[in-house]
Amino acid sequence: MRKFELVKPECRRYECGKLPTRNDKGSAGYDFYAPVSFSIAPGETYLLMTDIKAQMEKDEVLLLYVRSSIGIKKHLMLANGTGIIDSSYYNNPDNDGNIGLALTNYGQETQHITLGDRIAQGIFINYLTTKDDKPLSEKRKGGIGSTGK
Repeated sequence: MRKFELVKPECRRYECGKLPTRNDKGSAGYDFYAPVSFSIAPGETYLLMTDIKAQMEKDEVLLLYVRSSIGIKKHLMLANGTGIIDSSYYNNPDNDGNIGLALTNYGQETQHITLGDRIAQGIFINYLTTKDDKPLSEKRKGGIGSTGK
């Protein structure tokens, strides 16, 4: 099963949340909406929790990118280039799988995002593992960045 949901109320940061949507049948990406208005000064990074989680099959990943209009017109990029949301991130005990977007302003002007703006897009893909794959753990133990500790 593949779907988006709001995280449980105790893990939410904002009052409202809109589930990601595709613009049309030919769109690969699901647009993520800003759950709050915010500003990012030049050279700053802003961590925006979306209050959204994604359920997917164990051999799938959700890749996150800024929308091209955000990158081109507003000079914003994801601090990590591409966000990678593993299937094991869903319902994790630290934050219920709340997807975060760290946006960096590489431009010369403060940029303003308004509640409801489409800021990123997520694309589900299948991935492969090696024949001799031996994960370090059978189960995820935390939220953002927990697999790299």
